[in-house]
Amino acid sequence: MSATQPLGEPQIIAVPDPEAAGPAAASHITDVLARSAAARGRADFATTGGSTPVGIYRALAEPGLRDLVPWDRLHVWWGDDRFVPREHELSNVKPFDDVLLRDGAAPLPRANIHPFPVARTLASGEDETWCADELTGELQAAGLSTSEGWPVFDLVLLGMGPDGHILSVFPGSEAFRSGAWALAIPAPTHVEPHVPRVTLNPALVTVARAVLVVVHGAAKAEVVREVLTTERDPERLPAQVARHDRATWILDEAAASGLPG
Repeated sequence: MSATQPLGEPQIIAVPDPEAAGPAAASHITDVLARSAAARGRADFATTGGSTPVGIYRALAEPGLRDLVPWDRLHVWWGDDRFVPREHELSNVKPFDDVLLRDGAAPLPRANIHPFPVARTLASGEDETWCADELTGELQAAGLSTSEGWPVFDLVLLGMGPDGHILSVFPGSEAFRSGAWALAIPAPTHVEPHVPRVTLNPALVTVARAVLVVVHGAAKAEVVREVLTTERDPERLPAQVARHDRATWILDEAAASGLPG
């Protein structure tokens, strides 16, 4: 990964429990997107999958925050996805569809939604690399500004796996040595689900204007402590690419329990 590691430490916000993490994250996201759209006329948001965003999406769909999101100027991308159809239970796009698009909860123009084209790839009989290349082409056509050769998102939302992975970038991943904006990842054997992935390059996390990491649960307390307090070695702990002064980490008390103070 050629991007320079940003200096500084992230802001840490502790909330009581997982139920409080969703609204706190949604409020932060709304603020960042509104400021970005006002400053540049659009906001580019890379979201995540798994269980992390569900509570966030529900909070964004509530009238209080929904009315503050600049939906008409918002472009939504995904940091990674599993190589399954969009309606599949393992799809990282499905929670977004189910919560924010169903019944028009969010007035987001469909042309502003940019998932990895997994369905089109499967229909064409192509593979994960082709899918990643297609997403790269879409990013290039979108005209995002670049830094160190990488596209700059206004906000990247991340969860973190039990091994310290983010996106679909696992410890020791070849993604750290790739110059591609998006790339294919073989099915992991050490964490579930064991399916192939497509992911953005972790370097994009280092150049994003803002990063938000949301983690909860005592099971992740030790890896949170390692990521945020030990010597930086992102190939060992990929989440450390989100350890910089443009990042905010929202942790429930259980996840934060291993941190000093």
